[in-house]
Amino acid sequence: MKLTPLIAVAVVTAVTALTLTACGGALNARIGGNVSGLAGATSVGLLNNGSDAITVSANGSFTFDKTVSSKGAYLVTVNKQPTGETCTVVNGSGTVDSRGNDVTNVQVNCVAGSTTTSAVSVNISGLASGATVVLLDNGVDALSVTGNATTAAGGTITQLFPTPLASGSNYSVTVGTQPTGHTCLVTNGIGTIPTSGSAAAVIVTCN
Repeated sequence: MKLTPLIAVAVVTAVTALTLTACGGALNARIGGNVSGLAGATSVGLLNNGSDAITVSANGSFTFDKTVSSKGAYLVTVNKQPTGETCTVVNGSGTVDSRGNDVTNVQVNCVAGSTTTSAVSVNISGLASGATVVLLDNGVDALSVTGNATTAAGGTITQLFPTPLASGSNYSVTVGTQPTGHTCLVTNGIGTIPTSGSAAAVIVTCN
């Protein structure tokens, strides 16, 4: 039997819909992993991509509430350290594969010890006088920097993010809002707050 063009289109559409249904439709992955070393009666707060906050109160597996689409990025960070301990994240960043398979290998390791805090510092250069760039740390902590005669002349100014991070916490600095007429690029923007001293400065170059 020869199909008319309209019937052929309808058949193809139906087959496509059935195929997507069989494959589960949209490909979204859950992000999770395992917590170890967490003392009793304590908890650690975690974020994925600067939001989707969860609190883990026992050792073992954890999963964030929100999913991440296939080929989407994820970044797991500690936003609240447990009392008397420091937790660090291993395998905390990556990209979901094209099939949308769940990520289960994020590891949060907690050890006993006092927690110190340190603010992430940023060196900015090339920003025209009066131009403003908004930077984000872990997608939520905003730092607004306005250029002056120093940056306009090619010099560097140093600014600190307003919210200090506990030692062992990850940071990820990105540009939230570009300045008008400029493009600012971030170098050395991802790292971990050390247990002593300060993290290497993040470099932001505008042109």
